[in-house]
Amino acid sequence: MSLGVRLKKEREKRNWSQVDVAKKVGITNAVLSNYERDYRDPDTEILKKLADLYNVSTDFLLGRTNNLSPYDNDEEGFQKAISDPDLKRWHSELPNSDEEDLRKLRKMWDIIKNADK
Repeated sequence: MSLGVRLKKEREKRNWSQVDVAKKVGITNAVLSNYERDYRDPDTEILKKLADLYNVSTDFLLGRTNNLSPYDNDEEGFQKAISDPDLKRWHSELPNSDEEDLRKLRKMWDIIKNADK
C-alpha cells in the first residue's frame, strides 16, 4: 500500500475532510490531495505532523511496517500490559474518536494531572 493510500485511509477512518487535515498540519488541501494521490511526497516535517495527527508511526505511513503504533512497543505487548477491560476498550476506541471528544479528553486529563498540584 502506498503512502498516499495510507494517508487517505487514515483521514477517512476519522471522517475528516482534506480541508480539515490540511488546516491541522499547515498545508493546503490541494497539497494534501497530491500526497493522497501519490503525485507528491510530503517533506519530513509534514510527514511527522501527519503521523502525529493520525497517531501512527512514520514507518507505518511509509509502508515499512503494518504496525500503526508510533511507539517502539508493539500493540500486542501493550495489550498484555493492561489487564483492565475498560482500559483495553478505551485504547481501541481512542484512535477513532472525533476531534471534539479528543479535545474534551485532553482537558479532563489536564484537570486530573493538575489536581494534586
